[in-house]
Amino acid sequence: MKKKILLLGLIAILIVCAALFIAVKTKITEPFQAYDQEVTVIIKPGTSIQKIAAQLATAGVISDARVFSWYFRLAYRGQTLKAGEYIFTEPLSMRGVIEILLSGRGVLIRLTLKEGLTMREMSRVIADVLVMNAEDFLLAAGNFMLIADLDPEASDLEGYLFPDTYLVGRQISPAALIETMIANFRRNFSQDLSWRAHEMGFSIRKTVILASLIEKETASRQERFTVSSVFHNRLRKKMLLDCDPTIIYGLEREGLYRGRLGWAELKHPTPYNTRLYRGLPPGPIANPGLASLEAALFPETTDYLYFVKKDATSHYFSRTLREHNAAVRKYILKK
Repeated sequence: MKKKILLLGLIAILIVCAALFIAVKTKITEPFQAYDQEVTVIIKPGTSIQKIAAQLATAGVISDARVFSWYFRLAYRGQTLKAGEYIFTEPLSMRGVIEILLSGRGVLIRLTLKEGLTMREMSRVIADVLVMNAEDFLLAAGNFMLIADLDPEASDLEGYLFPDTYLVGRQISPAALIETMIANFRRNFSQDLSWRAHEMGFSIRKTVILASLIEKETASRQERFTVSSVFHNRLRKKMLLDCDPTIIYGLEREGLYRGRLGWAELKHPTPYNTRLYRGLPPGPIANPGLASLEAALFPETTDYLYFVKKDATSHYFSRTLREHNAAVRKYILKK
């Protein structure tokens, strides 16, 4: 009788174990979905497996947080789930969810940084789009060692943060984003451009500085090469560049720009005031795109020394001061 009871008990235990095994296996291998529409799960860096499992269970992505944690530790020992933003749109098994989180195939955000933005302007755009503090981005942008081989004089990365549309994770770190942008600059500043700069007697730094002035003066690809010719002609003649964007940049660095250039602003002696000091300013005043880098190195052949804005998209170019003053009266003073 006792043997029969023990046998029945053993069978019962085996049945329970088998049922548990089947239930756990089902939870691991069968797709599960407890939501009607897509759900977003944001996993922050450093989040423990227990908290990740709880997030996924709360969102309805997995059926059991404890089974998920146990299975991950057992089957994926030594591996780490990657932080990021993930969108789930269809039923997945626990194994499928883990594979996605291990790969880091989270949501990629389209981050567009336009040509001609300064580092500080970029930081504000980035803070609006990504989970990143503007000041943290600016701190990372101070790592001039990333371009020390290209520009030994650089004190930050102004000018080298290449404007483009980037597909990045919302949780990308400032350092990783900066490195991506610098790598993009290196790809775009090709060997051909390096050779051309050397041929002209320009360092990469001087090229980027001049390109940043061109970028701020015109958005027209065609006019960039003409604007470049004016700057090259004035540099050759040792004339003041008289570039107002450099003055604005210098005032902004000192917190003095109030949205207009009056007489006091034009005469304020920042190192970037090209109405007071000859030659290029001490550093880039923005982050130029490829078209302006090319324009800096391939200026149009002209004898123009002046230009004035005619309208929102074009300029009038002059050879003499008299012609330029007439253009100012016509287009600026409306006389």
